[in-house]
Amino acid sequence: MRFLCSLFFCFLVSLGLAQEDLVNVSKVEKLMGSRFEITVVAQNDEIGYIYINEAIAEIKRIEKLISSWDTESETYTINKNAGIRPVKVGKELFSLIERSLKISELTEGAFDISYASLDKVWQFNGELKQVPDRAIIKASIEKIGYQDIVLDGEASTVFLRKKGMKLGFGAIGKGFAADKAKALLLANGVPGGIINASGDLTTWGTRETGEKWMVGISNPTDKTDVFSWLPIIESSAATSGNYEKYIVFNGEKYSHIINPKTGYPTKGVFSVSVFAKKAELCDALATSIFIMGKDRGIHMINQLEGVEVVVVDDKNKVHKSSGIVLNSFQSIEK
Repeated sequence: MRFLCSLFFCFLVSLGLAQEDLVNVSKVEKLMGSRFEITVVAQNDEIGYIYINEAIAEIKRIEKLISSWDTESETYTINKNAGIRPVKVGKELFSLIERSLKISELTEGAFDISYASLDKVWQFNGELKQVPDRAIIKASIEKIGYQDIVLDGEASTVFLRKKGMKLGFGAIGKGFAADKAKALLLANGVPGGIINASGDLTTWGTRETGEKWMVGISNPTDKTDVFSWLPIIESSAATSGNYEKYIVFNGEKYSHIINPKTGYPTKGVFSVSVFAKKAELCDALATSIFIMGKDRGIHMINQLEGVEVVVVDDKNKVHKSSGIVLNSFQSIEK
């Protein structure tokens, strides 16, 4: 046995041969600017790597579709024509934007794919030397607003009402790609596997032993400390945490997760882990709850069928939705 760890998720994967001589085959690849780890159950290593390479090709296809930097992508064309004209797009991207707007309504704007106008305000690569000026932040959020994303279903067009608006899929894209790759592998007859997109993951089937896939929720201050294991069956999970990217000014920590309504980094939560059928939904809701805060976020999740959440607040206390049992853990303080 060995542990395969990424962000807050650790996956228990057996590496030996099992009944019917099935094996787990894994590969790590940098895709969409993130670490993807793809594990499949197959008859042998050679077949497993064929399946994995098919999944990688599918993820690259999705990246080209939703990239805001690729000048040949539909997303780039939408952004370029903001405030000018509607842009005709394919069904796949149109449907993703349509679902994104529904999540924006559900979360009252905590999730908003038009947040991308903030992309040059807060830099978490070491270049930022001070907190951005209030006037710059205010100007940037004036271009944010999912209500100004106009869809025409008959024409299959997308129009951004304001000049300077931008769509960005950073809070939903990896989950979307994981779901698409999973669908492809299922269609090709792969009996089980995990696609882990830097903590946004989806599973199907079982391990080669027939056992369930398990996901561990780790202490955000010590990723080697797993405080609870949960089985995920034909399901998905995602986490957002302020441990991933942040900057510190005058002793105050600023997370990379920005509230699209205020333009400022969120506070009060260390991590959010969401469990649902689709990785896309988990991805979007994890970011949303981080912004909404634990009370509003958990209340919202308790109204949704088939969705659960675990929140670790900034005091390292664990909070959960009504359907989750965490082995009686209430705190992860040592």
